[in-house]
Amino acid sequence: MRLKLPKLPRLEPKEAEAMLLKAGFKLIRSKGSHRIYLKDNKRIIIPFHANKTLHPKIVKQVISVIESFSRN
Repeated sequence: MRLKLPKLPRLEPKEAEAMLLKAGFKLIRSKGSHRIYLKDNKRIIIPFHANKTLHPKIVKQVISVIESFSRN
């Protein structure tokens, strides 16, 4: 029997950016349509494509990196 995991929220890049900035990440640079954020040697890259939601894998990365800092 398979376990049902809760669905991840659908995020747009601006929402993910707001979550990262609130968690203390700093925008260190942008390259093309990707923005790179850093906090304590943890780097995360968010693609900013017009009118697109983020892929669930990226949403999972954003949530897990934020949770890793909130546990400390």
